[in-house]
Amino acid sequence: MAAVAEPEQQLAWEARWRPRAGFAAVTAGVLTLAGFLWTAVAFKDLPRSSYVESLLHALRPGPMANQPSLRTPEFQFYNDHAFQFIGGSVVRGLAYLAFAYAITFLAVAARARRPELPRPIVYVALVGAVLFAVAGMLGGIGWIVAVSHYLDGPKTVDTATDVVNDSLVLTASLLAQLAQLAIAAGMLLVSLNAMRTGLLTRFLGILGMIAGALAVLSQFVFAFLEAFWLIALGFLLLGVGRAGILPAWRTGQAEPWPTRAEVAAARRAAPAKNAPEPMAAPAGREHPSSKKRKRKRRN
Repeated sequence: MAAVAEPEQQLAWEARWRPRAGFAAVTAGVLTLAGFLWTAVAFKDLPRSSYVESLLHALRPGPMANQPSLRTPEFQFYNDHAFQFIGGSVVRGLAYLAFAYAITFLAVAARARRPELPRPIVYVALVGAVLFAVAGMLGGIGWIVAVSHYLDGPKTVDTATDVVNDSLVLTASLLAQLAQLAIAAGMLLVSLNAMRTGLLTRFLGILGMIAGALAVLSQFVFAFLEAFWLIALGFLLLGVGRAGILPAWRTGQAEPWPTRAEVAAARRAAPAKNAPEPMAAPAGREHPSSKKRKRKRRN
């Protein structure tokens, strides 16, 4: 996906790819919500051991590594719901691939109107989204395989630790952490520059930057905020809504939003322009009172 130099060619390129990017954004938003809710509903009854149980278990006599693990019911639940777990990971992975398509298109369009934007920034979110999709799918498969090996073994504390320390699970976790940083940086920078060039409204630009920050701080809030932002972005790219296609998408050039000072100046100038001009007195017969005054003077 590469933009072109001439504004006319750029507009033609965007007209061809913008509907696809809009559908990709809406699809990404819907799949993000679907994957998150699917996993949340499927694992709402996931058994967990309490802190008190873990403490009492640790105080038992004998080597801790050979004690039966309290996580066996949890791992059994994962094994029994392997399809839901892996399915949720695949749905979220597809959501991030669609997200990569939409945000890369937006980044390319922003750079076409703002050439000083470094080229690597265009692909930061793309790399992060693809990494996160791969990490999610690998992590889901790796976790289920490690849990299956645990359930076929002695089910001790030592073997339960091997599940968490599985090489595929650790690799997927590392990739996911790097991907979150790339997604956060990409969303923040792309949203900022798209807003500055007029490709996004102020609301969507600021919301995209907030969502980028939450990609690292809170995955729970990020999932819902990202889904809303993506669906709104898709509607904007498709021209759905009262605003329609924004001016920057029609001209092929940056159309910055006015600053607060410019808006305030425009508001102060508006009353002066709209103020009615003073009306001149109509020429015609004199008022009766003026005739009376003249008569008095003659007398």
